[in-house]
Amino acid sequence: MRIVSGKYKSRRINAPKKLPTRPTTDIAKEALFNILNNLYYFEDLSIIDLFAGIGSISFEFASRGAQHIISVDKHYGCIKFIRSISEELDMNINVIKSDVYKFLEKNNLKVDIIFADPPYNFEDEQFLAISTSIFSKDMLNENGLLIIEHSKDTDLSKNKHFSYCKRYGGSVFSFFEN
Repeated sequence: MRIVSGKYKSRRINAPKKLPTRPTTDIAKEALFNILNNLYYFEDLSIIDLFAGIGSISFEFASRGAQHIISVDKHYGCIKFIRSISEELDMNINVIKSDVYKFLEKNNLKVDIIFADPPYNFEDEQFLAISTSIFSKDMLNENGLLIIEHSKDTDLSKNKHFSYCKRYGGSVFSFFEN
C-alpha cells in the first residue's frame, strides 16, 4: 500500500500478510481523493473510517492534513497496525476496536465524511443497515458525505440518500448525501 498524496506522498506502508483485509487500490484511492479534493479542504474535515482494515483511507486523509479521524475495525491485528503506523508518523488518528454496527449504534458524533469499506460479499441488507443507521442518527454535518466502497456486482442506487457512484475497475464508490 502507498500513500498517494500529502505530507507522506509515495510512502509505502507494508501491512502484515495475515490480516483479513482487501485494501483499496492506489488507482481507486487516487480517484476518490481527486473527487474529495474538489469538494473539501482536508484540514477542516472530521472523518470516520468504518471497516478500516489496514488504515489506507485513514492514512490518506491524515497525510492530506485532516486532524480529526476515527478508524473503526473489529480485528485486533488491524487496530494494532493502524495504531503503530499512526504513532510512527505522528498522525492524529483515534483507533477504535469495535464491531461497526455496534459503533454506529452508540456513536453520537457528527462528522463531515464517513467512509465504509465493508467486505465485498455483504448482502444488500448489510449495506443498507450502514446507511440507515448513519442517516437516522443524523451523523453527517451539513454537506457531509457517506461513501461506501463495494464491488461492481453490488447496486446501492436504490438506497435512500444515494447520490451517485464512480467505478474504478472492480471497485465502486457510492456516495450518499442528506
